[in-house]
Amino acid sequence: MILVVCEGKVTEPQYVEGFRLARGANTVRVRVESPGGDPLALVERAIAIRDDAAQRAKRERDDNLRFDEVWCVLDVDQHARLEAARTLAGKADVQLALSNPCFELWLFLHFAEHAAHVKPDQAARLLRKHLPQYDKHLRFEDLDPGYADAVRRAEALDRHHAGLDQEGANPSTGVYRLTEQIRRFGKEARL
Repeated sequence: MILVVCEGKVTEPQYVEGFRLARGANTVRVRVESPGGDPLALVERAIAIRDDAAQRAKRERDDNLRFDEVWCVLDVDQHARLEAARTLAGKADVQLALSNPCFELWLFLHFAEHAAHVKPDQAARLLRKHLPQYDKHLRFEDLDPGYADAVRRAEALDRHHAGLDQEGANPSTGVYRLTEQIRRFGKEARL
């Protein structure tokens, strides 16, 4: 079971749930929480949910109640406590699907490449060129055909930044690591 805690209340949960359903990962239990707030509060909330589930699993003697992985989906934006969130996540074995500057970059990569620095409002404008109706709500079916391209483009951005010793620089997104993990869990569950 994977726990996914999202900074956004609408877009990110819609995307993650749409992805899970589209990949037939029905046996992958994805719990999406969207408490909002800053990155540190998000990581703290993810840890609390995971620990509560572990205690319940122990109390009820049912290991199926535990989360195998915990992910937080968040943006770089202008968050002052991002580094504290990264540190806590690293210590607590919480994975981050971090987008710089924002989740809309990940969505845009489903349609086109983008290697230049981008501000959050620019990323949303770029996305609206392909999804004119986009206003934080999305239909996963509109994005799904470009998923493999989005993964390839996000990986290329990571390789580019790693070569410059600037991992996580703008533009970049680690959302593909989460989606690929959901996909792997789904495949393993079907075997």
